[in-house]
Amino acid sequence: MRSAGPDGGSTDPAGGRPPHIEPPAPRPAPEADAVRPRPQHPEPPHQGPDQGSGRLRFVGAATRRIARGIDLDEIVLGLCRSVVPAFADAILVYLRDPLPVGDEQPAEPFELRLRRTDLDTAAPGVPALPGPSELIEVAPMGALSEVLRGVRPVFGDTLAARSALAELIGKGGGSGPSTVPPPGRRTIIAPLRGRRRVTGVVVLLRGAHREPYERDDLLVAAQLATHTALGIDKAEVYRREAYIADELQRTMLPESLPQPTGVKLASRYLPAAESARVGGDWYDAIPLPGSRVALIVGDVMGHSVASAAIMGQLRTATQTLAGLDLPPHEVLHHLDEQAQRLGEERMATCLYAIYDPIAQRLTLSNAGHPPPVLLHGDGRSEVLDVPPGAPIGVGGTVFESVELDVPAGATLLLYTDGLVESRLCDVSTGIDRLCERLSRSATLADPLHPSALEALCEEVLDVLDPTTRDDDIALLAARLDGIAPSSAAQWQLEPHTQAPREARRHARAALAGWGLEDLTDSVELLVSEVVTNAIRYARRPVSLRLVNGQRLRCEVVDDVPQLPRLRRAGPADEGGRGMFLVNRVAKDWGAERLSTGKVVWFEV
Repeated sequence: MRSAGPDGGSTDPAGGRPPHIEPPAPRPAPEADAVRPRPQHPEPPHQGPDQGSGRLRFVGAATRRIARGIDLDEIVLGLCRSVVPAFADAILVYLRDPLPVGDEQPAEPFELRLRRTDLDTAAPGVPALPGPSELIEVAPMGALSEVLRGVRPVFGDTLAARSALAELIGKGGGSGPSTVPPPGRRTIIAPLRGRRRVTGVVVLLRGAHREPYERDDLLVAAQLATHTALGIDKAEVYRREAYIADELQRTMLPESLPQPTGVKLASRYLPAAESARVGGDWYDAIPLPGSRVALIVGDVMGHSVASAAIMGQLRTATQTLAGLDLPPHEVLHHLDEQAQRLGEERMATCLYAIYDPIAQRLTLSNAGHPPPVLLHGDGRSEVLDVPPGAPIGVGGTVFESVELDVPAGATLLLYTDGLVESRLCDVSTGIDRLCERLSRSATLADPLHPSALEALCEEVLDVLDPTTRDDDIALLAARLDGIAPSSAAQWQLEPHTQAPREARRHARAALAGWGLEDLTDSVELLVSEVVTNAIRYARRPVSLRLVNGQRLRCEVVDDVPQLPRLRRAGPADEGGRGMFLVNRVAKDWGAERLSTGKVVWFEV
């Protein structure tokens, strides 16, 4: 006869098998306990009916922590911090090197690198972990390859697993202490398989003070490995997309700015956010004939790849139009037509300016863009009064050009609205703050210092609170030093046979006035050749201009649109050697087509 025990169970007085007595259920730990800082002495896993629910809570907390990571290091760190010491006393994470992205074919041979380790230093009996390793080549028919192909986690007590561990730890230990895996089922090898392929492997270790892993722990390891592998895939795809976006944006902007005579340039570009580096803001500086320079800043609506692509097309069109030496309002008119051809709702703002350092004159035209700011040499900031106009792409808009005299030493600032507008600050207030910052910076810095312009750009980037900024910033600063009238000379030559002789005489006199007599022979030769080519077909007077800057620059302008080309003349040819001589003697030369002809220039 069975009698009831004190706990409501039954006993067998006849000496039969004692009944199973359930221990009191442990108090469930909060979810966050799985990812809290590791305790000094983690308790061994409880046995009882709540063990399964405890595993579920641990897996849920761990996978959420892994999923929070964006880049590769965050994801791997999330795995390590979740696992040690809650599930293992030590962890080793090996990843494929290089990691394949998307549909690309992985590199061969299959190689792994130890990416991260983590260890509970308070746990007794845990082996030392290897340090940074060289690449571990996975033998195609080896034990490690077999374990990785199996995809599922396995205990470390099988023959294949022990051999796989020897491949991993034996070759990956480097010069550090050797790692001896704990005996029995205190080691789990879990392959990391993403959406298409194995990307790595995780080794989980438990010391002798803890219970060995159970069969259900393999399911936990499988869940952790799956979420980690998917996170790694996500991180690599994001990294690749961010890299492509960054390269796209970088190629859309000028790699370097020219430094024409009489002008010093500096620029900055800041994306709206690190996670969205592609935008439609751009800036440019294009040298023009007559030592002039075109200064451009623009902003296409949106922050997508499409916006960046449209920006690239508009910037290319701007460079082409600038090469034709069109006035600013004509350039904006043609850009407006180009934007309409690109499609509906392709709108952008743009400010186009041309600076003539000899005349010290600025010509500007605006298409719905924030006005430029001029910082005078005495520290006074001035918002230039330029008619705002309508944005590019609206159509049917008449743009206007404004001419302004600019004193030597002033600094022109062109920018996009991201610099002066945010969700907490309107454009007008932002421009006022910009002017105040410019004036304050001008009083603290030496404007003639070589890095003064770069420092000025850095100073005004945070004119608004960076935490409230939600738009890209493109900034172009130009210090307009100008060219003294005495350093430039210009003549008009009638297109007749005496023009080369006159050109040589003018050049010789100018060089003597500048103290450059040592350049007389080479300059006379080059001027004679270029002017001879110009008057051969010209119908109107030819313009000869010399500018004494960092280099001596000579420009010859005529009304013939055909550009000269280098060619090697034959022994019987009477011509064809002029530009060949220019190419050999001059330090640099070029030819550009203008709206009314062309300009051929060289520098010595």
